[in-house]
Amino acid sequence: MTEPLAKPNRKNPLSRTNQPLLPPSARSRKAHGLTLAACVGRFMLQCCGECGRYTYPVREACPNCLSSNLRFMDAATGGTLISETQIEASGDPYYRGHMPWRTGLVRLDCGPSAVVHLHGECGGPGSSLRLSLQLDRAGQAVFFAHPISETPNMEDDPQWRELTADPKDRRVLITDGRSLVAVALARALGKAGAARIFVGVADGWKPFDERQALEAIEGVELVDLDLTSERSVQELAMDIGARVEILVNTADHVRPAHLFEAGAANSAREAMDHTVMGLMRLAQAFGPVMRSRGADGAAGAVAWVNVLSVHGLSSMPQFGVHSAAHAACQSLSQWLRSELRQGGVRVINAFTGPLDTEWFQTVPPPKVAPRMLADAVVDGLRRGLEDIYVGDVARDIEARLFDNPKAVEREAGQ
Repeated sequence: MTEPLAKPNRKNPLSRTNQPLLPPSARSRKAHGLTLAACVGRFMLQCCGECGRYTYPVREACPNCLSSNLRFMDAATGGTLISETQIEASGDPYYRGHMPWRTGLVRLDCGPSAVVHLHGECGGPGSSLRLSLQLDRAGQAVFFAHPISETPNMEDDPQWRELTADPKDRRVLITDGRSLVAVALARALGKAGAARIFVGVADGWKPFDERQALEAIEGVELVDLDLTSERSVQELAMDIGARVEILVNTADHVRPAHLFEAGAANSAREAMDHTVMGLMRLAQAFGPVMRSRGADGAAGAVAWVNVLSVHGLSSMPQFGVHSAAHAACQSLSQWLRSELRQGGVRVINAFTGPLDTEWFQTVPPPKVAPRMLADAVVDGLRRGLEDIYVGDVARDIEARLFDNPKAVEREAGQ
């Protein structure tokens, strides 16, 4: 049985700082099909369009019929352990700091065999396993095997926690306490075991309905944070930056505007200042310290979450300013991802459909309730995802973008 996770010892500021190290990251361009699957929590392998056989490792031609018609498709997640070993020594700098490390050879139910990372609860050779594709600290896809049956404290397995960003016993910053999703997020993170939840509030002297609900949640601490002020962001980073392991950016600014209206430029400027420039201010203030703390073990920084509108991927004309701002945030988050990956910190984008808020009253259902978004964010952290699609609208756009992006663009404009 997995031992419960011990409360992490906070780093002594006078002790030596370990440099973040990453596992081997070299992959072929073709192998990034596995990375795409791991980002969204799917288990996909190459499948031959001619003979229908799954194949692994990733290759250019089917080893059975030599067809080049190999596409990544969802595969069965079951498998049988053939052999296992526990690595006690490694020449790779990253794994040298994580010994011993358990790996095994698994025969997948869909056909091929693969070397996988093994959960501590997995049985010996011959045992049935449940596999998933995970993103390692370098942002590359790897196989991980769980036992079929759930056991207590499974999420505390050391190898599993290296591949996820579970909020248990970690400190979290939610950037905008005035957002309607802030209360739901704080409750969900507290239920998931977060040690402390900092919630940023701009202009704390102004009353807002959610304040009392936030203060009633155990472990929540309200802090001054105005994302439109570089000074405010920098001061908070100097105060708590070294204590934040997960940052959840909930900043948003929704204002309907038509492109040809005289005030559209001012609306766009305000939206960009709150969202895009707010994200950049956060990145400049909190990014360096989080990247440097990626090697602090159980107390290290692990994840940055951006809550974005799925219409940043496919514009909603009646909320064109909002869509454009979130499209810019999505591009900026990719830049942030490349910077934080050097420290082993993952950037998660939670793409959501229209939220059930006052600004989207004219939008027909289905809409996303704050609690649904909060549960999806926590689930994404626990599973180590990189892209989360929340709600029916977001999942529909995700599927159709894979199929025909131009069709999505045309239908959104009607």
